[in-house]
This record gives sequence, C-alpha cells and structure tokens, in this order.
Amino acid sequence: MNDTVFKSYDDLPLMLSVPDLVALLGISRAGAYELVKRKDFPALRIGKRVLVPKDKLIAWIGENTN
Repeated sequence: MNDTVFKSYDDLPLMLSVPDLVALLGISRAGAYELVKRKDFPALRIGKRVLVPKDKLIAWIGENTN
C-alpha cells in the first residue's frame, strides 16, 4: 500500500502514477483506474504504465469542480 501523503500541490511529483492518484484523491485503486480510462482525463500511457502530468491534473480538477 502506498503511504504517501501530499500536503500541497508543490509536494506532487511532475508525473503521478495510479498509486499517487489513490493517495492524492483518496479513492480506491479500481476508482483510479476507471478515472484514467476516461477520455476527458489527462492520462498518458507509456506501454503499460499510466502517468498523469501534475499541471494537467491540477487544471482538470479546477475544470471539474463546481
């Protein structure tokens, strides 16, 4: 299990993995994989690895928050 705790956007790595998303968003691993499969979510696939650029994630959160 990933015990990473992020306290601010500055603490985030440039590219986030699925376990990073789980820790950051407080969602399940299955939920994180569902999220990265969405067409409107900024996921980058490199082979079997899925990464999310920090700046794109922050922008996506802003666009999808009321």
